Amino acid sequence: MKRWRIALIGALVLMLLAGAIGYGMWRKLFGRGPGPQVDRELLIPTGADMEQVLDSLVAAGLVTDRATFRWLAGRKRYTARVKPGRYVVAGGTSLNALIDRLRSGEQDPVRITFTNIRTLPQLAGQVARQVEADSVALLQAMTDPGTIAGLGLSPETMIGLFLPNTYEVWWTETPGAFIKRMKREHERFWDPQRMDKARTIGLSPMEVSILASIVQAETAKMDEAPMIAGVYLNRLRIGMPLQADPTLKFALGLDSVNRVLDVDKRVDSPYNTYTHKGLPPGPINMPEPGFIDAVLNPARHDHLYFCARETLDGYSNFARTYEQHLVNARRYQRALNARGIYR
Repeated sequence: MKRWRIALIGALVLMLLAGAIGYGMWRKLFGRGPGPQVDRELLIPTGADMEQVLDSLVAAGLVTDRATFRWLAGRKRYTARVKPGRYVVAGGTSLNALIDRLRSGEQDPVRITFTNIRTLPQLAGQVARQVEADSVALLQAMTDPGTIAGLGLSPETMIGLFLPNTYEVWWTETPGAFIKRMKREHERFWDPQRMDKARTIGLSPMEVSILASIVQAETAKMDEAPMIAGVYLNRLRIGMPLQADPTLKFALGLDSVNRVLDVDKRVDSPYNTYTHKGLPPGPINMPEPGFIDAVLNPARHDHLYFCARETLDGYSNFARTYEQHLVNARRYQRALNARGIYR
């Protein structure tokens, strides 16, 4: 009788131990994950193996038991199914759910924003800070002759493909895929309404972007942009050179605060709009959509000249005649001299 009781108690103890061990394992696999209960960003590079992923998970505090992770990852065949990407893991995610998520490859997109861009190298550098591809690879794709030709563009107009904005992309997006995405965004932006407006003013979409880049370089005041666009369109309409100082600065590599001198106007460059009629070969920066729309919706007037106000408040004085323009220009030059700005 005693032996029976001892055996029964022993069996009960074993059952309780097994239950406790089983519950402990269940909690490890399906219970709330370790670490701070906040969302964590996990970046898995292209070509990473399971051990590299595990190192990242441990560093992020998402995994504390390496052996259990390896065991479950093996059972779920994750070892051979590592998929790169950006994953935002919710705080408290269980080990089982974590491996299922990583194995599925369901990434979370990144939001990339680029504004105030003047050159393609600058764009490549800004985008590279937010995706896996580095700036060298991005710039190589943006300047690849085959890619440019396939888009129907030129090295001078390639920058006009990109529209400053905020976009959601995959962290693993390749440079080629990024350019294709930007082409789709460009086509979406140039809807039938904008295309009709471009035809109305006698310009192609790229020519609108070129003019918009000049207007953007002329003013930071969006409410004045349609007025300046109207001046340049008036000049184009009568065959008058644009005489746009920002294009000279672009050709000379001058900073935007530099003054343009008469000697600068003799520079031998297709971007010298004092000596070359019409638009320059390409945009001199990456125009914001608002400035493109300013060109498409210009102010209707008969002004042919404008000059920065002598108050240096960012706005301009407009003139119909060259004589009145000279008066405005002298006021502005005196204001610069008074502030010691000679170049």
